[in-house]
Amino acid sequence: MECLRTLRPLFLIPQQWLPIRCIQHSYYCSKLANVSVTSRETRSTTLDKFKTQLTSGPSFLDFVKGVSGNKIPAANERYSDRHAYLSEDSEMGNSRKVCFETYGCQMNVNDTEIAWSILQKKGYQRTNDLHEADVVLLVTCSIREKAEQTIWNRLQQLTAMKRKRLKSRTPMKIGILGCMAERLKTELLEREKLVDVLAGPDAYRDLPRLLAVAHGGQQASNVLLSLEETYADIMPVHHAPHGYSAFVSIMRGCDNMCSYCIVPFTRGRERSRPVSSILEEVRMLSDQGVKEVTLLGQNVNSYRDTSETQSCGSDPTQLSRGFRTVYRTKQGGLRFADLLDRVSLIDPDMRIRFTSPHPKDFPDEVLQLIEERRNICKQIHLPAQSGSSQVLKAMRRGYTREAYLDLVENIKRIIPGVSLSSDFISGFCGETEDDHQQTLSLIREVGYNVGFLFAYSMRKKTHAFHSLQDDVPAEVKQRRLEECIGAFREEAARVNGALIGSTQLVLVEGESKRSARDLCGRSEGNVKVIFPKEDVAVQPADSNSAPISPGDYVLVKILSANSQSLRGRALSHSSLTHSESLLSHQLDGHVASA
Repeated sequence: MECLRTLRPLFLIPQQWLPIRCIQHSYYCSKLANVSVTSRETRSTTLDKFKTQLTSGPSFLDFVKGVSGNKIPAANERYSDRHAYLSEDSEMGNSRKVCFETYGCQMNVNDTEIAWSILQKKGYQRTNDLHEADVVLLVTCSIREKAEQTIWNRLQQLTAMKRKRLKSRTPMKIGILGCMAERLKTELLEREKLVDVLAGPDAYRDLPRLLAVAHGGQQASNVLLSLEETYADIMPVHHAPHGYSAFVSIMRGCDNMCSYCIVPFTRGRERSRPVSSILEEVRMLSDQGVKEVTLLGQNVNSYRDTSETQSCGSDPTQLSRGFRTVYRTKQGGLRFADLLDRVSLIDPDMRIRFTSPHPKDFPDEVLQLIEERRNICKQIHLPAQSGSSQVLKAMRRGYTREAYLDLVENIKRIIPGVSLSSDFISGFCGETEDDHQQTLSLIREVGYNVGFLFAYSMRKKTHAFHSLQDDVPAEVKQRRLEECIGAFREEAARVNGALIGSTQLVLVEGESKRSARDLCGRSEGNVKVIFPKEDVAVQPADSNSAPISPGDYVLVKILSANSQSLRGRALSHSSLTHSESLLSHQLDGHVASA
């Protein structure tokens, strides 16, 4: 009320503006008629005078304690996003050490690289040693309940470490970045006061300010989602193992609104990074000797860059046959096929992968480009989620079982020898035993070599949370999940077993986890390949030999296989371009024998 009393004078009406009561005297009425023009002039003068009083009167700053109302910015002063209460120096890291812990998908790996790029420019140093870290930032995932529980458990551990630190040195600050920060902002800030900083997926530019506020002893949060943020102007600091591979984010967010998925609510609407920015980053990685780039996005193959209107057509986006969306068909822009074409031309000896796609965005032009370009891996991730049309409809996936199988057939026809991987959810709302059996039969019919399978976990904010019932008991979900995993392993063992006797081009990652005498790498189909560590020919049919190092391409003869990996013996060093004729001839032989 004190504030309202202070403001009251602003709303007083000048005496001249008080309403005139109707006086029924003939003398007054006759005088009123005679002075009508004079009255209008008087009112005009009074209005001008009142406007002048308002403009010269108190402003909002006069009602804020300790702030002078006389500080009026110049008319030509440019707007700045600087925060007046923080100096630029206060946002500097001053060599404070930050430790990142990354959980969840590859997009979080890329987010870590973006956040580190921003902090590095502000003078922070990076460490992997928690005991010397001044700031610990957890890059989090909210896709499933188990992922979030992992973070809650980790926060308890870090908080205990933080309390011990208070007695000896500068307090350790704890930050939550990414999806969990956006989804559980209130709980994270209030639950046992575990967190100092929260930054959502679109707020990493604000990290220096947030950390400066936290360094001053306050909690700081920014979880606002953006319709535009792609971090296109920020070059990530890549920390790929041995520097042989890297992730490149090409788009953010998702518009699909699958009923089980939290991503549209934690990462916002779909927007694509400009082509020019992506190509610049890939060229830089090529110059650094990176041998494999994975293009990233929540719905990576729905990429659509409209930033350069002069080079964008107006044609509607083409979907896979038999697929539909919950949103209107999008018009114009450079599509995923355009981007894939340009990226693949940068370095013929650099492998190109992409994840995670949606089956709806595989028109023939994308498939034909994958088949045509040697450096685009003949491996496609094709998330099915279920083998039942009824469950797919409840999931709002936009396709039926039949449409999915038609797409698989089309992919295998256009790209002979393609490797397929997939995602499946067991125990979704309303899933019956018959629905589950249809999923098992789909797994066996397609024949995947890699799979990611999970029991359904209800997420708040999703369509399923508001409209469906999580009615499959936990023990039934677990049993169905185990049966799906069993079917997947059987098919993966069969698919991998068919490669025994073939020669695979392998990109070497390093030593095998199980034995320092073995090396490990990945085939074009993204299957782990293990082989003895020994010198091999510099080139096929070459008498000179050389040791194998991480980042090398080698030809490996496959001698055995299981559902998880291939084993073989390295034949020689190679490259994508040099191995093309050999592997094409081999593939023709396999196709003919089939």
